[in-house]
Amino acid sequence: MACKGGRGGKGNAHFATSTHQTPRFAQPGEPGEERRLKLELKLLADVGIIGFPNAGKSTLISHISAAKPKIADYPFTTLVPNLGIVAFGDFGGFVVADIPGLIEGAHEGKGLGIKFLKHVERTSIFIHMIDISPFTGRDPREDFEIVNKELKVFNPELAGRPQVVALNKVDVTEAAEVLPELLKYFEKLDIKVFPISAATGKGLQDLVNHVGNKVMDARAKRALAQSE
Repeated sequence: MACKGGRGGKGNAHFATSTHQTPRFAQPGEPGEERRLKLELKLLADVGIIGFPNAGKSTLISHISAAKPKIADYPFTTLVPNLGIVAFGDFGGFVVADIPGLIEGAHEGKGLGIKFLKHVERTSIFIHMIDISPFTGRDPREDFEIVNKELKVFNPELAGRPQVVALNKVDVTEAAEVLPELLKYFEKLDIKVFPISAATGKGLQDLVNHVGNKVMDARAKRALAQSE
C-alpha cells in the first residue's frame, strides 16, 4: 500500500436497499494520504546477458529467442534491454534479457551504466559475453574483471550471482588461437565456459542447455522454499 485512504466516504449506492433503492444521502469522508512517488521499472528475467558493448549480446539473444534487437558494429547499439523467451524442455522455457553494454565506471553512471545495472538486479543468473577477437584491442580477461568489478561496486550481492562465460567469436582465426589460454584462466576461477560464435550459432545449444538447467534448478529451489 502506497497511500492509505481516509475513513468513510461511502456513496449513496452503499445505502440502497430493496425498499429504498435511490437514497439521497451519502457519508462524508476524511482526507486520505498524499505522496509523490518516483517509480522505477526493472525488467524481470531469469537470465541476464552482460558484457562490454559490441560483445555480441544482441546477436546471441536474436539466435536463441524470437527477439529482434537492433544489431550494428558500433558501441551502445542497445540502449534499452531486450527481452526474449528461450524455448527449453517440455514445459515452456525461460526469459532472457539482453542488458546494454557495461563499461568501466558504469556504477558511477558512465555510459548510462546505473540505468543498465538496475535491470541486472532482477536476473538470477548471468551469461557473461566476452569478445575474444583481436578487433577490440582489449584483453578478454581484463574485460571480465572490469564488468564483475562494476557489478560488485554497484551491488555486492550481484558478485555472488551464478554466471557462465561465453567466449564469443571463436570462428575468427585469431580468436581460436588464444582460446586454450583463456580456458585455463577461467578453469582456475572455477567458472563454466562456453566457446561460441553468436553469428554462426556454434556452441549455442550447449550454452542454452546448461543455462536452462540452472534456471530450472533455481525455480525448484524457490518453489521448495515457499512451500516450507
